[in-house]
Amino acid sequence: MNRMIRLCCVPLALFAAPAGAWGPIGHRVSADIAERNISGHTRARIEQILDGQSLRAAATTPDEQRESPDPFWQRSVPWHRITLPRGVPLAEIVHPPEGDALTMLDQFVATLRDPQASRIDQQRALQFVVHITADLHLPVHVGDEVYGGGGVPVMWFAQRQNVHWLWDEGMIDLTQLSAPEYADLLMARTTPEQLTAWWDHRPETWLTESAALRDEVYGELDVLVPAVGGEPLQLGWPYQYRWRPAMELRLQQSGIRMAAMLDWIFRPES
Repeated sequence: MNRMIRLCCVPLALFAAPAGAWGPIGHRVSADIAERNISGHTRARIEQILDGQSLRAAATTPDEQRESPDPFWQRSVPWHRITLPRGVPLAEIVHPPEGDALTMLDQFVATLRDPQASRIDQQRALQFVVHITADLHLPVHVGDEVYGGGGVPVMWFAQRQNVHWLWDEGMIDLTQLSAPEYADLLMARTTPEQLTAWWDHRPETWLTESAALRDEVYGELDVLVPAVGGEPLQLGWPYQYRWRPAMELRLQQSGIRMAAMLDWIFRPES
């Protein structure tokens, strides 16, 4: 059945709620990996800006403040995601006037490199840079013209959810690992050759990879989703075994790229 027709049966509420990216564990793992790989100079600048807040805590602040009445946080909801239509070059996508993950990442980097920026503006900018860097490595968070918002409804064991949540939190939660434990596991697997190959502060690289993986993830679901009126697909251990390596690879890469981004932002002037 045509994918667009089938999605008409998906409850609209799944698309109405703003989609998050990595859950708190995922963001903390990514920040923990980054913190282990930044330079001493970068570490000192981060400590100056965050004034006692850890990088791990900074990484989850943009999600934790979403319901804040502060106008800044109220405006920030669209900044966690981006729409990258299939077949459209990244340089040609149309960014919404309220901003998206890519345009705001550029603005927050500029704030961090502005010596005249206030401490609070730099704190918020740093919180968003580490948050967005991880967000852009999540394949289901790089939306296209078909899949966005909540995505495809699924039954994760006995829990009704959607595929976006599954990549956000479901597969991570099933490991029963804390953020430091998960970061230990992933760093132990990361070879010097991988660290060197992944050391890339350019969002264009991350987005291209995420969009390709998004198409693979949803392409498989397009085959598996029952053609009967929007009934959720039953997923469990086979899905976890198949996709957990890809999910963990994106966590590894997001942490290394976060370190590369922070080192690039705070590099000493020559």
